[in-house]
Amino acid sequence: MSIQHPSRLLDLQDLAPRDAGADLLGSVLYGVPLLQDAAAIGAPLPLLPAGGSTYTTWLSPGPFEVGQSGALSYRHNAQLLFGSISLREADFVSREDCSALQQVSQAAYAAVFEVLQRTGFPYLARCWNYLPRINLDGGGLERYRQFNIGRQDAFIAANQTWLVGSPSACALGTASGDIVLYFLASRFAPQTIENPRQLSAYLYPERYGPRSPTFSRASLLTLPGQEVLFISGTASIVGHESLHPGDVRAQTEETLHNVAVIVEQANLQSAIRGFSCRDLVFKVFVRHPEDMPAVAQVLNAVLGEALDVIYLQADICRAELLVEIEAFGFRDEDLK
Repeated sequence: MSIQHPSRLLDLQDLAPRDAGADLLGSVLYGVPLLQDAAAIGAPLPLLPAGGSTYTTWLSPGPFEVGQSGALSYRHNAQLLFGSISLREADFVSREDCSALQQVSQAAYAAVFEVLQRTGFPYLARCWNYLPRINLDGGGLERYRQFNIGRQDAFIAANQTWLVGSPSACALGTASGDIVLYFLASRFAPQTIENPRQLSAYLYPERYGPRSPTFSRASLLTLPGQEVLFISGTASIVGHESLHPGDVRAQTEETLHNVAVIVEQANLQSAIRGFSCRDLVFKVFVRHPEDMPAVAQVLNAVLGEALDVIYLQADICRAELLVEIEAFGFRDEDLK
């Protein structure tokens, strides 16, 4: 996607920060870099199939203001803000009523909302969460469920919408390291999108934890002359049940079906319309690296081989899920 399009206020490129020039809004480094890059937030998820590293860099026209609030760094122009925070769980002490992970997730989101209030960006559009050992039991409660408690507590404390209107998001598991959160916020309110095949995540029954996950299936951000579709981490779930345990191909097909339905719903809400699964930018998370070729075969069979896609190894938020897919789409006003 070219950054030269005159109406495009937000774009996504596989660029190192040093190559993004004056349009750099924020950058994320996936994989294991040869050298540390202080200009990009690091997401320690191995790149498949061969390792190495890659960037996803968000671009938007400057000028920019840059700031720091504790561990949170941010950069924004007049319309959009990109921020990131990385916290060490070891710096928090578990209490009888609150685990260290719950405290970390609440602290990270509290920092986000403090910055957004101070900078005048009221709308959290998209969040990316990475936490170690996401499926492990953490003293009687799975770590992902502890994370959900802290995240929701932060939304409630900041008077943020945590049901209908929640931002699109993902939460993936890393082998080790810090808790990492990065996000995009806007001065324009995104439209949230749900999937009629799935129960909204924020309405999940208590069997999935004492607090439901705080995210919408997708969000559609309308900028001047442009719409951006953020599809949350999506998996082989229908209603609220995980389907096809142990079958990575069937899970991938079911996940792509869910993505396609979300795109259909986005086009119903879009003023520009024309979002297509084949034109999306995909990020595919695979639990077992050896499953990556099978997952790629399904994507190529369903959507064709000319896809903009990267594959990463990560643990999915439910232990029985083998693959998760997130995606982004861009439509410009003059393409109507």
